[in-house]
Amino acid sequence: MLTVRFDELGVRPGDLLLDMGCGAGRHAFESLRRGARVVAFDYSAAELKDVGGLFAAMRETGEAGTEPGSMAAMANGDALALPFPDDTFDRIIASEVLEHVSDDQLALDEIFRVLKPGGTLAATVPSWLPEQICWALSDEYHAPFVEGGHVRIFTEPRLRRRMREAGLAPRAAHHAHALHSPYWWLKCAVGPTNDDHPLVKAYLQFLIWDIVQTQPMGTLTRWTERLLNPVLGKSLVVYARKPPRKG
Repeated sequence: MLTVRFDELGVRPGDLLLDMGCGAGRHAFESLRRGARVVAFDYSAAELKDVGGLFAAMRETGEAGTEPGSMAAMANGDALALPFPDDTFDRIIASEVLEHVSDDQLALDEIFRVLKPGGTLAATVPSWLPEQICWALSDEYHAPFVEGGHVRIFTEPRLRRRMREAGLAPRAAHHAHALHSPYWWLKCAVGPTNDDHPLVKAYLQFLIWDIVQTQPMGTLTRWTERLLNPVLGKSLVVYARKPPRKG
């Protein structure tokens, strides 16, 4: 289940791409399939171990890109102090990261630093309205009540402003995963860690069904989600570009 539109990000075979805060690695895997050279970066060493195992499985099954120089690597560290030289990456994905870090402006400053001139960024954050509802339903969903929880709620203007302050030029934007918003509202209503609640389990099964479904019901739910995304999409995605060097 991808949040970022890779055509909008401009990923090409041979690009060096940083998946910053890669989590389980969904965007890193898709980038590798498309022939990018991928660095999966995360604060959690445990997450990276699992991602590394799937990278190896992709190579064994031929799912990784076959372009010369195609590669996948992992790096552990802090988004506020990226361990990479200036102007390293052609593309960067920061998916559901900026709502967690203590200083979102510093994180974007670091992204700007390691992104090549002319390179592009896709940043995703929880959308304002669905996130407001989650915060209202449960204190356990967000900081300071839970360690590692969300520390801020973004509006699109705020995210674009932060990008511009870092030196980036914001571009297109869209929302995604409207059908996931009710799932998180249910979880917040019964307790974010209560995965055994019947309603939560039933809705999760629906989401899994929707991911694997094809014709005709899959088409119906996906069109429904597209119609709802502008208002209820769980994630906001904003793309940005680092201006090229003058001269």
